[in-house]
Amino acid sequence: MTKLKTETVTLNMGPHHPSTHGVFRLILTLDGETIVDVEPVVGYLHRNHEKIGEKNNWIQNTPFTDRLDYISPMNNEFAYVLAVEKLAEIDPPERAKYIRIIMVELNRIANHLIAIGFLLNELGCFFTPMFYALRWREMIVDLYEMTCGSRMMPNYFWIGGVSADLPEGFLPECKELVSALPGFLDEMEQLITENEILQMRCKNVAILPPEVATAFGCTGPLLRASGVPYDVRRAEPYSIYDRFDFDIPIGTVGDVYDRYLVRIAEARQSVRIVDQALRDLPGGETATPKKRKFTPPVGDIYHRTEAPKGELGFYLVSDGTENPYRYRIRAPSFVNLQALPYMCRGHKIADVVVVIGSIDITMGEVDR
Repeated sequence: MTKLKTETVTLNMGPHHPSTHGVFRLILTLDGETIVDVEPVVGYLHRNHEKIGEKNNWIQNTPFTDRLDYISPMNNEFAYVLAVEKLAEIDPPERAKYIRIIMVELNRIANHLIAIGFLLNELGCFFTPMFYALRWREMIVDLYEMTCGSRMMPNYFWIGGVSADLPEGFLPECKELVSALPGFLDEMEQLITENEILQMRCKNVAILPPEVATAFGCTGPLLRASGVPYDVRRAEPYSIYDRFDFDIPIGTVGDVYDRYLVRIAEARQSVRIVDQALRDLPGGETATPKKRKFTPPVGDIYHRTEAPKGELGFYLVSDGTENPYRYRIRAPSFVNLQALPYMCRGHKIADVVVVIGSIDITMGEVDR
């Protein structure tokens, strides 16, 4: 019997597809409904962020970082101010260090809840968990609003500390939230982890072997789901992370299902960290003396942090003026996106958005 020869078909997905977490385009090469190749096309959301960062002064860039991964703005600010403080040899007060950890780990929980909710939405059959995830994220951003007056663009981390101390009422509300979160995560798992549809759509889909993930430069939950226990908070501890007890969850298969499980487990570890930070929170000042003008010494620095999506790094060059000479960002969403074609090949069209959801990208930091 003669085997039929078929031609491949090129299909554009986007640039306005609702499941691509921003304005994003994919050029799919298909054999029937089977994916032969994927070419990501980025740049639709490019805002010239890094060149504008060289026109802003050092202080103005802090709120500007909120526009990168706008799901996790506190983590963007944290990475930037730590890089500047390292360059200028500034040591923030102890209370500010603890407040920063509380804020970024709450942000990690919110990010992972949203990532899981979007992933389940993209399966096309799980809408309820997204509403639950958004409800608990609201409680976290309510704490942000209480502290700095903003829910998504906080401008709370300043060079040398934080912009203001925690307001009255923050600590009891935060402790109540942290004590309730494990119960909510248990409910989420009871609702979806053993669900037959979730397992059929996610198990053994888009497997990323550890050596391939490492070769692509992947970091964050995407890498750890492949079984690589790499977390910047442990590999190169920064701020006061060496004072906290927490585990690094990893997967065993490296598929979409493992990425879901790792994010649930990481949210639990963030709850542990926040609980310890609230317990040990010292008194005292929350910032070094404020300056209207800030000029770090001549030099360059690269500082990296473990953001919710992976390794977020800032490379800064100072020529001794009020503006950075060079302002460069290592964005985890951009780097992790490189593995998308590898993970999609051999799967069906319907799996593409599921794979994107499992990577957890934000186009604000992909395009910059």
